[in-house]
Amino acid sequence: MSTPVTTAPRRRRTNPIHWLGFVLVGVIVLAGLVSFVWTPYALSDMAGGRLEAPNWQHWAGTDRLGRDLFTQLMIGARIALVVGSGAVAIGAAIGITTGVLAAFATRFFDDALAALFDILIAFPTLLIAMLVVAAREEASLGTAILALGIGLSPVVGRVTRILTKRILSQDYITAARVSGTSWPAIVFWHILPNIAPFLGVNLALQFGLAVMAEASLSYLGLGAPPPNASWGRMLQEAQSTVYTAPWGAVLPGLALFTLVIGVNLLADGLRDRFDPTQRGA
Repeated sequence: MSTPVTTAPRRRRTNPIHWLGFVLVGVIVLAGLVSFVWTPYALSDMAGGRLEAPNWQHWAGTDRLGRDLFTQLMIGARIALVVGSGAVAIGAAIGITTGVLAAFATRFFDDALAALFDILIAFPTLLIAMLVVAAREEASLGTAILALGIGLSPVVGRVTRILTKRILSQDYITAARVSGTSWPAIVFWHILPNIAPFLGVNLALQFGLAVMAEASLSYLGLGAPPPNASWGRMLQEAQSTVYTAPWGAVLPGLALFTLVIGVNLLADGLRDRFDPTQRGA
């Protein structure tokens, strides 16, 4: 005689992989925050011999000028976090504004802005950032943040437009308009809170792209100028000694990999939490 199967609500469990993402990002964030108050050596301090292997005095070794690589890794983490956060903030400000305006615009302007988003998305973010840097004729940390923010904005704008149009088709929006609620109030009290979780996932992914693009710009000499120690600049400086002192290229590459993978795992966890159709996929 078979016993009836009873179903009980299961407690939602967080995927351990998502916790791994939290740990990876946490390590980089901790290193970046600590670098504001402490580093093993000064950035310009040539305290060791040239191309020393990792040892007790220099935990990550030294570069070809005798500078401590662990200090550069910590400051590189700070720059990656600042550039990624600044670029995402600028991209979100531009993208969310234009996306909401496109959703509220007439059909002609909506189609025009949608086509513009698609055209800009067809260009790589790094290419758009390089064009902005070239237009400003200046390679600096602020220029890199501005350039990457502009490059990320079309993706954010396209996602915002789609999500906003979906919200505008709901019955409670019609009820809010009938009750006399103004369009700005609808945007701030109904649209933005409802699309924020999904935008958060997208912005987390854009953060990883911004970090990669900043490293590429610095590698090409278009990012933060010396004496800033960007991971991309560390890779560029280590390429001539990669066979004799591989740690100079491996360690910044590993740090970049850690941050980007961690952010993507966190974004995947946010998507699983806020989008039930993707949970467990």
